[in-house]
Amino acid sequence: MTTPISEQRRLLNVAYRLLGSLAEAEDAVQEAYARWYALTARQRDAIDSPGAWLTTVTGRICLDVLRSARARRERYVGQWLPEPLPDRTEWVNGQTATASSDPADRVTLDESVSMAFLVVLEAMTPAERVAFVLHEVFGYPYADIAGIVGRSPAACRQLASSARRRLRDARPAAVPKAGEAAVVRDFKRAWEARDIEALIGLLDPGVTAIGDGGGLARAHLAPIEGAAEVARVFAGIAEFTAGQVFLERTVNGRPGLVAMQSGVTATVIAFDIDGGRIKHIWSMRNPEKLTSWL
Repeated sequence: MTTPISEQRRLLNVAYRLLGSLAEAEDAVQEAYARWYALTARQRDAIDSPGAWLTTVTGRICLDVLRSARARRERYVGQWLPEPLPDRTEWVNGQTATASSDPADRVTLDESVSMAFLVVLEAMTPAERVAFVLHEVFGYPYADIAGIVGRSPAACRQLASSARRRLRDARPAAVPKAGEAAVVRDFKRAWEARDIEALIGLLDPGVTAIGDGGGLARAHLAPIEGAAEVARVFAGIAEFTAGQVFLERTVNGRPGLVAMQSGVTATVIAFDIDGGRIKHIWSMRNPEKLTSWL
């Protein structure tokens, strides 16, 4: 029988994809374990699969968090973005960190945690998100998901199908990471040079840039749209970033940029690239979402 503690990594992977926040994912998993250990020994012995029990409980906790998050985010200052995850093998003195040193190390970085993927998940209803993530990403049967969202297996299948259509309509074709890295590198150079024409050449005409400061760091409160406007804004930002160092880093498994100020992460930037042009830029500046990058 799988021991409950061995399920922690998988549960954190599930919870992060469901919530888009590493801190909230950790809290959800901790709450699931608290409920497990609150059971009597006889109750625990009666559970055939502790892993399945913990997944169900974690899923229900995440569903409750997602439902309450809608109201909380209406009060959020500016735009809300998912919490970015680093690739620890790149930035901890060039060496792989131990698995227990940071929760981010325990979250598998693949396409299902890309910022583009997580942003689309944010547009789904809580039930859609739970049904889609559990079935499409982790392979859970609809019968088990039904027990989490409180709907029939057939209804869960419809939820996942609806979510799948949303994702298919919103996501560009996959681009090799090497190609994305080259675009991000060119963007960095043009940004540092304040070369508006070069920036426009790298941006999709309908590009959207979103910043998340959460009221704790300076960021535009509304999305910036259009290649010329986005280029102008970023060129203007460059004038006020003296002393910052811009590094090419992996953000949620894809090429991105990190701005460092006096050795502290000030901004993490993720990109969505389609056809060799940047279609979306997400700048995370809320310090509460950058604790994994310090």
